[in-house]
Amino acid sequence: MSEAAAAGSRRAAVRFVLITVFLDVIGMGLVMPIWPQLVQGFVGGSTLKAAPVLGVFSTVYMAMQFVCSPLLGSLSDRFGRRRVILISVFGMGIDYIVMALAPSLAWLFIGRIASGAASATFSTAYAYVADVTPPEKRAGAFGMVGAAYGVGFIMGPLLGGLLGQFGVRLPFWGAAGLALASGLYGLFVLPESLAPENRGRFSFARANPLGALELLRRHHELLGLAGVNFLAQLANCVFNSVWVLYVIRRYGWSSPQVGLSLAVAGLSVAVVQMGLTRRVVARLGERRALMLGLFLGGTGQCLCGLAGKGWQFLLAIPVLCLWGFAGPSAQSLMSRRVGADEQGRLQGANASVSGVAALIGPGLFSAVFTLALTLRDDSLIGAPFILAGLVLYAALITAWRVTRAAARTP
Repeated sequence: MSEAAAAGSRRAAVRFVLITVFLDVIGMGLVMPIWPQLVQGFVGGSTLKAAPVLGVFSTVYMAMQFVCSPLLGSLSDRFGRRRVILISVFGMGIDYIVMALAPSLAWLFIGRIASGAASATFSTAYAYVADVTPPEKRAGAFGMVGAAYGVGFIMGPLLGGLLGQFGVRLPFWGAAGLALASGLYGLFVLPESLAPENRGRFSFARANPLGALELLRRHHELLGLAGVNFLAQLANCVFNSVWVLYVIRRYGWSSPQVGLSLAVAGLSVAVVQMGLTRRVVARLGERRALMLGLFLGGTGQCLCGLAGKGWQFLLAIPVLCLWGFAGPSAQSLMSRRVGADEQGRLQGANASVSGVAALIGPGLFSAVFTLALTLRDDSLIGAPFILAGLVLYAALITAWRVTRAAARTP
């Protein structure tokens, strides 16, 4: 195969992964707006009874991703990416159908467990991109995957809210249709990215979260960058935890204004990931792009927390979203430190680290926000964003230290 033909094949493979991630995330987002209503229907319509159930569902979902991400990553190292991705996508489609038909809360709970396991396939998608992309171009490709995830996460809840007006279970059918369509598309289009000679062995000792940690401990820089990833994901939890409550309380925004702020954030993320990341990494290199992204992210978080006016908060969002340079750069740096037979295991380990942060973060930032409200001082209400900014500055210092030795090596 000529070099031009090989490059075209790689682009087509990455394009498929982007489409698959986009459709999968839309499917997950479709059901988000109607979850509270559906659970309330099983507990007598009581918000008080539904709240702890929703909390358990969320925790179980994240726990399944924590456990299954390294498992699916290791399976993809042994049996190939294509097989794992397709099984997961078809499994997710069937699971949405189960939840659409769930006659009881127990069935819904089983469906949530299965969806958490199936959605852990994102680690395999990143490994696929690492397989088909040259090392010097991986940061840009990882950025495109992040953009597909971000845009899908914006569109999914919007579509779910519209479908939910016609029936609380209709979004599940829509999500099932998207997942099955994505699986059929991949069945006929997706080539295998991992050659048989590059496949590693599989063992449960390596495929659990603790085994994944052993991979990270093998190299000082890998473990350090995993720490950067953990801190970044921890800081990211401030958005889901307090964003809406914060802007309503501090700026008195209505629902359309809250939606506008989220749209500005979504558009900014898409521009950074799709248009800027590749150029910035090509100009500065992965290490400097990582540092720049973490610095701008921390600064943007602090600006959001200090913004006394709504328009100041909106102006801070694009600065905050330049944080998007950091994630793909860190992913690319880490992917260079392992062979082709361990890319899936590496991405699974990263996903497990992110899962731990996602379990800790919401409670942390919610507690800080609640404390600020208790003190009845509106100047302190931005404390969760300030804390998130400090966490990103800590990630910046960590990244600088762990990559310093590699930067000095010719």
